[in-house]
Amino acid sequence: MKIVKYFVVVLLLGSILTSCFDDNDDVPGLSGVVEINDFIWKGMNTFYLYKSDVDDLANDRFTSNQEYTNFLSSFSTPEAIFFDLRTKEVDAASGIPIDDFSFLVDDFVALEQSFDGVTRNNGMEFGLVRYPNDPSNVFGYVRYVLPGTDAETKGVQRGNIFNTIDGTQITDQNFSSLLSPDTYTIGLATFDGNDVTPTGSSISLTKIQYTENPVFISKTIDVGGNSVGYIMYNGFTGDFDAQLNTAFGQLAAENVTDLVLDLRYNGGGSVTSAIDLASMITGQFSGQVFSVEEWNEDRQPQFGGTNLFDSTIRTGAGINSLNLNRLYVLTSRSSASASELLINGLDPYINVIQVGTTTRGKFQASITLYDSDNFGRNGANPGHTYAMQPLVLRSLNSVGFTDYFAGFVPEIEVAEDFSNLGVLGDPNEPLLKAAIDNILGNRTAFNYNNLELEMVGESKMKLPNYQRMYTTIKDKTKE
Repeated sequence: MKIVKYFVVVLLLGSILTSCFDDNDDVPGLSGVVEINDFIWKGMNTFYLYKSDVDDLANDRFTSNQEYTNFLSSFSTPEAIFFDLRTKEVDAASGIPIDDFSFLVDDFVALEQSFDGVTRNNGMEFGLVRYPNDPSNVFGYVRYVLPGTDAETKGVQRGNIFNTIDGTQITDQNFSSLLSPDTYTIGLATFDGNDVTPTGSSISLTKIQYTENPVFISKTIDVGGNSVGYIMYNGFTGDFDAQLNTAFGQLAAENVTDLVLDLRYNGGGSVTSAIDLASMITGQFSGQVFSVEEWNEDRQPQFGGTNLFDSTIRTGAGINSLNLNRLYVLTSRSSASASELLINGLDPYINVIQVGTTTRGKFQASITLYDSDNFGRNGANPGHTYAMQPLVLRSLNSVGFTDYFAGFVPEIEVAEDFSNLGVLGDPNEPLLKAAIDNILGNRTAFNYNNLELEMVGESKMKLPNYQRMYTTIKDKTKE
């Protein structure tokens, strides 16, 4: 059975979702911050993937209600206890924190909207990178412009460079505050590969509530007499699975022989959408293992198991499959979580050729927990809007590969050229051209040695679901 809304947590059996410290369920006198802290401890104790690394989450940590209440009261904010209950361990091989992605929000409505692709947006999707010769200063480059937005109306285009906001130079210290307001003015500039030069022109942009269709481009390109599909997919957003499936249906009708999947700006999203996308690319592996989920030792018996290649999307519609044995994936540091799940899950089955730069390194998934008896949305405590998104599982592919903290390194390495980004979907756009050259067997036709600048931020980094991968607890009683 497919779950349409990812934020619904289904109660399987009351005893399964109850903390092992059962006496805590009726601790008297909890209110305010302590009441929220109680919800956070119970949720983390029940579901947190790295529970065994955190002594304060042990099932036998507290011997009395008073000891437990004293512990909760020792934290002045929900944010403080949530941070304390996250593991501080680092991966020995890479030195990267094991949990860089669990998070808490104080407004679960905004979280739910972001999962649906609904944000406040002016339509200018951008990256922020350091100046080559002055690393404290930062400039922005426009990645793409969303249709029907203020940025489109004002003529903002991919490749535009900006280095000031409301007349203030962007730096590695101020960019977050400068870009937060609903209305701001960008100061345009040029970048020649070495120097950033202001043009004297500016554009004022205003954000509105906007729903983004992640299927940004879908087209076919003639490559040596064969039809090659190109899809730019910018988020694994469950509400748009039908649109993605329709795009694959059109590619199938046009008899594409190869597919270039552009995930360079895709920070991830729904596990279900990733499984279905993998099934659209292939089709010949229906019913075989796409990925394996490992939960903490208490939850593994109920929720651990396998995700299989599928034949229908979550609406019940049949999947439009291409039955390919080779896939080109365009990636960058902004490619994360579900984007990497797709690459890892397909790798044992077909030839996945990665073009671009190294991905983020995210193989864990989370679920949304609300302050209710079963951590579900229904019955959530009306006294606050806190919710948390702890890591609850790590994903392995069918041959057991996981823990790719350092990300996936491309077979064909090519960084974006900020002085000449090219037109998305155009065969001469640098990353797409590198993939097409490989399809044609000609890897010397293009110079891939673009200058790679350090990225310090991007337009979606303040969204609550930024670079997150999320799943649902399936209703096992209905399988």
